Amino acid sequence: MINVSKLKKGVVIDHIEANKGYKIFNQLKLDESEDVVVLMRNVPSQKMGKKDLIKIENDINVDLTVLGLIDPNVTVNVVENGERVNKIKLSLPEKVMGIMECKNPRCISKHENVGEIGFTLVDAGEKLYRCEYCDARTSL
Repeated sequence: MINVSKLKKGVVIDHIEANKGYKIFNQLKLDESEDVVVLMRNVPSQKMGKKDLIKIENDINVDLTVLGLIDPNVTVNVVENGERVNKIKLSLPEKVMGIMECKNPRCISKHENVGEIGFTLVDAGEKLYRCEYCDARTSL
């Protein structure tokens, strides 16, 4: 097994569903980061069987809304001086702005520049959101 050193300062995104780590890596634009970033895939996990894990060495503002949309079961650990100082558990966000796109081909947002589109969670089990413009339901 590969051994990755302990962080002195940074962020660990843990409990990522297997094979969703790369999607999170891309959505957070970690490939553009000047900091050391490690993406580990298919890490053995007692709780999940397999999981993905991302370690970012340095302070970085992680978009929790994006994380919650991609995988609401992840945990974000903030590390300082080699110790975890904060653990954030995520869930599906109730309101999303500017991240999703309406799937209704007749929605005004498809034909006009309306800026950031808002979506409201209507069914957490199905991961369904309602478009603020046309009320169409959009899943992730």
